[in-house]
Amino acid sequence: MAISPPIEGLVAATFTPFDSDGNLLTARVGPMVDRLIEQGIAGLYVLGSTGEGLSLAIDERQQAAAAFVEAAGGRIPVIVQVGCESLVDANRLAAHAQSIGADAISAVCPVYFKPASMETLVRSMAEIASGAPELPFYYYHIPAATGAACDMVEFLRVGGERISNLRGIKFTSPAVHEFQACLDYADNQFDILWGTDEMLHSGLVAGAKAAVGSTYNFAAPIYQQLLQAFLAGDAEQTRLHQHRAQLLVRTFVPFGPRAAQKAIMSMVGFQCGPPRLPIAALSDPAAKALQTELKSIGFFDWIKS
Repeated sequence: MAISPPIEGLVAATFTPFDSDGNLLTARVGPMVDRLIEQGIAGLYVLGSTGEGLSLAIDERQQAAAAFVEAAGGRIPVIVQVGCESLVDANRLAAHAQSIGADAISAVCPVYFKPASMETLVRSMAEIASGAPELPFYYYHIPAATGAACDMVEFLRVGGERISNLRGIKFTSPAVHEFQACLDYADNQFDILWGTDEMLHSGLVAGAKAAVGSTYNFAAPIYQQLLQAFLAGDAEQTRLHQHRAQLLVRTFVPFGPRAAQKAIMSMVGFQCGPPRLPIAALSDPAAKALQTELKSIGFFDWIKS
């Protein structure tokens, strides 16, 4: 089972828009999606870490997922992240994603009661994936956030036998050797999506065909030029654009990565609102300081199309 044809290129891990009071604002989804498509984005990954999915109520997640699917209108695939602390709720979110016409589902594992073994991880993901048996399922591997650091090649081996709709992994870890081993496992039977923006070049060298990232929302031109240079065999230009991506990330992370990226979205013309607690929004002085630093490194010139 797979998205057909498999996604190739940049997949934006989308932001969930809120108003100034923190209420879901789905009216802003359409313009964001249109702009991403104009910039050559190949797919959408919604309600993940960037989309603050775990901070939304179940009905809000359903509303947001439906808004992104509707806005995409079949032009590019939409992967809905349905993982949460309750496997029952995650299963229901998966079923909802299937009912609204999403192209695939994905799930992070619970992060409070973490799966303590490969057996419990696979059983947990099978419970979620069974809610949408007709959709491809991608496990969301982000050990720095979840603390679940199981071997992903072993996950593919065990999960491939027990999760009928397992299609692959959203691999958000700097462990390039493990990523490549997953790609090579079972003669490329699975789709492994690279998930570390500031290491896109490394993922491409290891064999990535598709990559999911938050900075693709506001810095797509940098990464598109990186991709073009890589495919053309231009090592110097590839390194240049990866350097710019790394400098961008190193500039905004000290301000708080989630809040800073939402602030950058407003700087490039898309009001996504503040993040939700427990993520604190940037103060006005901090946002101004961030904008000044981004100007000083040349960011706004790099993204001119």
